[in-house]
Amino acid sequence: MPATLFPWLNTQEYPFAPHYLSLPDGQRLHYVDEGQGPVLLFVHGTPSWSFEFRQQIKGLASSYRCVALDHIGFGLSDKPEHYDYRPQQHAHNLEHLIEHLGLRAITLIVHDFGGPIGLAYAVQQARNVRRLVILNSWLWDASEAPEFVKMRPVLASPLLPWLYRWFNFSPLFLLPSSFGARRLTPALRRHYTAPFSQAKERNGTVGFAQALLHEQSWFGMLWQQLPQLRDHPVLLLWGMQDKFFGPAYLRRFATAFRQPTIVELPTCGHVPQEEEGDMVLQHIQQFLSISFE
Repeated sequence: MPATLFPWLNTQEYPFAPHYLSLPDGQRLHYVDEGQGPVLLFVHGTPSWSFEFRQQIKGLASSYRCVALDHIGFGLSDKPEHYDYRPQQHAHNLEHLIEHLGLRAITLIVHDFGGPIGLAYAVQQARNVRRLVILNSWLWDASEAPEFVKMRPVLASPLLPWLYRWFNFSPLFLLPSSFGARRLTPALRRHYTAPFSQAKERNGTVGFAQALLHEQSWFGMLWQQLPQLRDHPVLLLWGMQDKFFGPAYLRRFATAFRQPTIVELPTCGHVPQEEEGDMVLQHIQQFLSISFE
């Protein structure tokens, strides 16, 4: 799909050739495939898309094959009004992409909902995953956590999907409020709001919000399987000012791995790869340079 169909897209900021995979359900999944070498697979969350990893892709593509998808309903992928927008379906789509491209010995780089989506593949295909980089995410049943109990009435309210669909609430308000010391410029902010320009294109963000209410048992099941990855090299790269997945989430993830590499970014909020792009790139490069054989 030519970039001219997305006049809001700054192709100097995001200079990647578009690629599309037709999924078994007929939807077109957009992905970036840049560079050659060991495979780095980037998996975004909500309300984002592969754009959030652009700085790292540009810095790593000279030495690595960088693949980054846009989930259905996000970025430059199709945004059907009616679709199974549960994270389980996104995980199936990710597996289709991996098999389509023949990706092997993968380093998974995941953020937000990309954590459970990407790690759902990793626990099933642990031998095909070499390393993990996890940025501000989670992977367990949080239904009894105090913050979730407090938020449950909001998630269950019919007002929430109405705000998401008709006011583009997630990228317009939640995303900017999740940042730490730095703020999105208007030009960059547009790249997070423009993919959801019409109400009928916003059901992907609604699906993720509803997953927090309805799919906690699936997250818990994945957490129970995570010991299969206990000995994998893992970099936990965390924005410590995250209002959603703060230091307690980092500490819990750290317990799941034998020797995690932990990097705390004290002034960052929820999206370190956007807020401190160069620093995140440097830490990933350093982690990839370490021999764990």
